[in-house]
Amino acid sequence: MDAWRLRGLCLLVLSAAARRVTSLEETLADPARGNPVEPLTDSWDRQDDSSHHAYAKFSLRKPSHPDDDLCYIVPGKNGTLAACAFNDTSKTFLVIHGWTLTGMFESWVPKLVSALHERERAANVIVVDWLASAQNHYVVAAQNTKAVGQEVARFIDWLEETTSLPLENVHLIGYSLGAHVAGFAGSHANNKVGRITGLDPAGPDFEGQLAHRRLSPDDARFVDVLHTFTRGSLGLSIGIRQPVGHVDIYPNGGAFQPGCDLRGALERIAHLGLLAVADAARCERERSVHLFIDSLLNQRQAPTAYRCGSGEAFERGVCLGCRGSRCNTVGYGASRVRGPRGGPMFTRTRASMPFRVYHYQLKIHFSRVVRSEVEPSITVSLYGTRGEAENLELNLKEKIASNATHSFLLVTDKDVGELLMLQFRWEETGGWSASGAWRAVTSWWSGHSDSGNMEVRKIRVRAGETQRKIVFCVKNPAAQSVAQEVTFVKCKDPWRTNRKQTQKRVTVKSH
Repeated sequence: MDAWRLRGLCLLVLSAAARRVTSLEETLADPARGNPVEPLTDSWDRQDDSSHHAYAKFSLRKPSHPDDDLCYIVPGKNGTLAACAFNDTSKTFLVIHGWTLTGMFESWVPKLVSALHERERAANVIVVDWLASAQNHYVVAAQNTKAVGQEVARFIDWLEETTSLPLENVHLIGYSLGAHVAGFAGSHANNKVGRITGLDPAGPDFEGQLAHRRLSPDDARFVDVLHTFTRGSLGLSIGIRQPVGHVDIYPNGGAFQPGCDLRGALERIAHLGLLAVADAARCERERSVHLFIDSLLNQRQAPTAYRCGSGEAFERGVCLGCRGSRCNTVGYGASRVRGPRGGPMFTRTRASMPFRVYHYQLKIHFSRVVRSEVEPSITVSLYGTRGEAENLELNLKEKIASNATHSFLLVTDKDVGELLMLQFRWEETGGWSASGAWRAVTSWWSGHSDSGNMEVRKIRVRAGETQRKIVFCVKNPAAQSVAQEVTFVKCKDPWRTNRKQTQKRVTVKSH
């Protein structure tokens, strides 16, 4: 019963933009509204297209009026193609919105239309208006996606038959439920379209479903997906968690997006109800749209994503290598990799456009360090040919083991160019002296209670965006007996070390 209540809660969060949000118990008990948590396991197979009367309109929007529906292309009426100045030699984008309670387009729609025209100036940008079917109870709207997708498929078939439009030039872009509409359109069209982009596809009633009941890699020649709100529990999240494309990218792990204050909204929920969550959820979900818009407008600054077995491994910086098609571009510049579908891909971003950050892996060797319960606060400063990025926090994911190399992920939104120098700083805590802070750090890092020494060998750095590998050595080993800052400079040692060779050690003694 608890799982069903959680499912209902998630659906209510999706409905939180309504003027009045009823309690979960009221919603479940109201027969007029139906059961909001009734599963759709068999509804796709029972669905009768003729009984649902899915209705979609196709508005070809102009660069000068991205938010106005000035001309509709009507399937079966060839004259509307000429009247709307449809160009069958150019790329054609179909923008498909998601579920709505207001019956109005969301503010991101004209922004995406403008960005598409800015990047592809001769393109046909068609907004698929299925508001009449999307403005429903969520479960009803979700069930309507198949019928609407079939109608979009018939529109694509008619375009292909009526014009010389090559389907490899057709790109469907769907948000939330609109991503599954795009999937159904692709799977029901007579021939495969070139590309479908899913922007945080909806999770409830699609998570775990068979491929023909949701967006899947079979729906187009290339399917790429951005997952930005996979937060949830008991297998339920507002955005779909599972990979559903050829390329599935999870910015910031797919759960938390910088600049979106979901935690603060949850703290206010007791006073303001579920409406407090609505704006935060919208921020997280629509980040997928704005990441795509950013990739259109800032082509040279589009973020890079890295294939990795898990988000935890990515946060340790161990997945920044690009060999074997393990890297891809976030958004419009994404490309299908050769061979079978790869695993999930991850990237970090800023809180606003341009979203790109620069990723670095730091491999640091520690040996003979004394452990205690004190955890140090460490910052790293990067100095390069184009500038510097100072006081970047180094997140310690695990206890530092003695005589071992640990890997860390470091990100900055500044392009410092080629790295020349690194500087580590052990931050003092309240009232401690530099020497006292250093002793606390060395005792936390140690594996030997009878030793007060910490030995640092080298720091190896891999730059994710440039794939350059650099080795850094301590600049002045003799001057750091009790140091709060340590400076490392480039040295000529190879990235990979021959273990048979004897390495020079830098010993910092605590007092």
